[in-house]
Amino acid sequence: MADTNLRLVWVYPDLLSTYGDQGNALVVERRAQQRGLAVERIDVRSDQAIPTSADIYLIGGGEDRPQRLAAERLRRDGGLNRAVDNGAIIFSVCAGYQIMGHEFVNDLGEREAGLGLLDVTSGRGGAERCVGDVLGDIDSRLGLPQLTGFENHQGVTQLGPTAQPLARVRFGHGNGTGDGTEGAWNDTVFGTYMHGPVLARNPLIADLLIKFALDVNALPAVDDRWYEALRAERIAAATQPA
Repeated sequence: MADTNLRLVWVYPDLLSTYGDQGNALVVERRAQQRGLAVERIDVRSDQAIPTSADIYLIGGGEDRPQRLAAERLRRDGGLNRAVDNGAIIFSVCAGYQIMGHEFVNDLGEREAGLGLLDVTSGRGGAERCVGDVLGDIDSRLGLPQLTGFENHQGVTQLGPTAQPLARVRFGHGNGTGDGTEGAWNDTVFGTYMHGPVLARNPLIADLLIKFALDVNALPAVDDRWYEALRAERIAAATQPA
């Protein structure tokens, strides 16, 4: 695969990069390089245009006001929507996940339009935040092991008919709806509330994004001992009695 190039975009690190979500970009970049791929990583700030010809776009979480600013600029820019039309993969976390949907509640308490790339609608829950480790079973069609992550949000995200739950939670809250769902996906767009960073805890999700980008069924094996040790530690933490 040494002659293959992978273009990776980290979207708005100046607005949406809380809870170590930039680690997701580092994990995808590293796991691609371990397979001999030449990776071009582009960090796009909120005052820059979103390139439309990259392969994978990663967007993280953020506070309420930066989320509103990010949504406004992404709508005005239009680059992410055009990238998806071109076949790009998007992996979004928390505030970024809500922006991928139809709408969310912003810091002013108003409904804010999202990008409509996922058939989800987000609002705010009650006074209690969803905080803690999460363990869930990822949609079997994706062929991945259990999801492990850390949630810290007050959002409630309802899935529409064309969105599929990324996972079904065993422990934790996930989408906050009480129906056991966590995250959403449809075709090449993925969203989750999980931090961690989530791709460090779930490296095979990073591999899945790379496989989708390259349109291949498998990647060469790499040394996963560090990741497996982290996964085992966090899964054990999630399943211990409070």
